[in-house]
Amino acid sequence: MRPPHGRPFPSGPVVPAMAVLLALAAPALPASATGRPAAAPAAATTVAPEHAAPGADGPAVSAEVAELLAEASKVTAAYERDRRAAAAQRVRAQGLQRELDGRRRELTALHGRAGKVARAQYRTGGPLSVTARLLLADDADDALRAERAARQAGRAVNRLLRDTGRAERQLRTAAARARAAWQDLEIRNARLAELKRGLEARLERARRRLQAEADRSVAAGSCRGPARLEKPAAARTADSGRAWVAPVAEEDGYALSAGFGGAGRHWARRHTGQDFAVGIGTPVRSVGSGRVHAVACGGPFGIEVVVRHDNGWYSQYAHLASTAVERGQRVAAGQWVGQAGTTGNSTGPHLHFEVRVTPHLGSGVDPLPWLREHGVVLGTAR
Repeated sequence: MRPPHGRPFPSGPVVPAMAVLLALAAPALPASATGRPAAAPAAATTVAPEHAAPGADGPAVSAEVAELLAEASKVTAAYERDRRAAAAQRVRAQGLQRELDGRRRELTALHGRAGKVARAQYRTGGPLSVTARLLLADDADDALRAERAARQAGRAVNRLLRDTGRAERQLRTAAARARAAWQDLEIRNARLAELKRGLEARLERARRRLQAEADRSVAAGSCRGPARLEKPAAARTADSGRAWVAPVAEEDGYALSAGFGGAGRHWARRHTGQDFAVGIGTPVRSVGSGRVHAVACGGPFGIEVVVRHDNGWYSQYAHLASTAVERGQRVAAGQWVGQAGTTGNSTGPHLHFEVRVTPHLGSGVDPLPWLREHGVVLGTAR
């Protein structure tokens, strides 16, 4: 999809007449977190990094949250992997134990059969020599056949006893190993669970500090400098070569909440974008390559970034807790532009994402079909 007339829109201010039309057509601003109608938009302030709020440790907190998120993700993956392995090993140990119990019952039965053979041989003159039994027998052929049958039965029972005993010993060893592996995995998983709880507690504290810094910046109308966040190598590889991506990575566990054009008590008219329900500090990505058109604070969108893409379209990322870029900076598809938060007129942590014809509110289109046309299919809505 391209802007009308098939050519990019200018990145400069809209002419006065167009500005009036856009103002009349623009949806009302969302309601505040208290449910009251939103106030008229304050003039958003775009600042250079050197004009960041004095004394703010936002960039450091942003980096801490990003690191904790990455570490928590690794620990959670290891915990889930070991939990599944422990469950599989437990099933294996229980199966081996059942098989071992069956072998033991079989061995007990074989011992009983061996006793019967021995008793039968004793009753038929087991201690006597073959020659004596032949002399005492009424029919020599019958005596020989009986002798051979008795010996064969004895050998067969002895073989079964040896084989079953050997199988029992092997099963006993395998069952013991399976139980040991299961117990080791359970111990490791308990340690991982404890580590996971500790990381989550640290992450929650860092998230609160990050949001507090963001709220102070919005209240002052003065954006902090960009936090230079290091994107993990796995994420860089996943986005490499892709022209367009989702604004939040699938592995970060987003859920689609309020959609484009939705009505409700939070908006006086209609919702102007697509919301992604995510935790504070979740990395937010530029959906495509382009240049940062604006970085702003203090308005109803809180901390926001607007990117002008190479095809002439604009994308907006709002209610952020921090930014990772500055105005005029070149960005690639998938590059982190900030971290999700709940600044401005927001009722909870989420990313408000818009695709616009111009950089101005009121020129947006439904982001989901637009992304689909660019090869990006998002998850289902809540």
